[in-house]
Amino acid sequence: MKRKKRIRRLTAVLAAGVAALLVSSASAHGTAATMTIRHQVQGCHTWSFNGGAYKAAQFIHLSRGTTLIVRNNDVMPHKLVLTSGPSIRIGSPNLNHMGAVARIRFAKAGVYKFKTKPGEDYSWASHMETKGEDNILRLTVTVR
Repeated sequence: MKRKKRIRRLTAVLAAGVAALLVSSASAHGTAATMTIRHQVQGCHTWSFNGGAYKAAQFIHLSRGTTLIVRNNDVMPHKLVLTSGPSIRIGSPNLNHMGAVARIRFAKAGVYKFKTKPGEDYSWASHMETKGEDNILRLTVTVR
């Protein structure tokens, strides 16, 4: 019985040590965050930050070194555009198919503003209905 308890404790200590190493190595190289664009009936499309509420305008805070992954799950293509803030490279800004991903690594502190330029619905999705004006997706990222 005592041997089983020792093995369980040792396993727990080792697991905690491995978890601590994983966390420290992730923070040394920055972290990742996700914005997901989706189709919806009212306003046509919105986006969500890390699984939160879907909204047309998002205001988020990130740490320097964080990589923001923007995934297009909408029925139309989008192009991610920096409208103001420090110059930054957007990896694959043309989200021109479902599942397309753009990556942005924020190395400098500052306030970055983005919007998307939507294209036309994909031909296979032309039967999907929407109500009201299409949302213009806007994103403000504050990096510290």
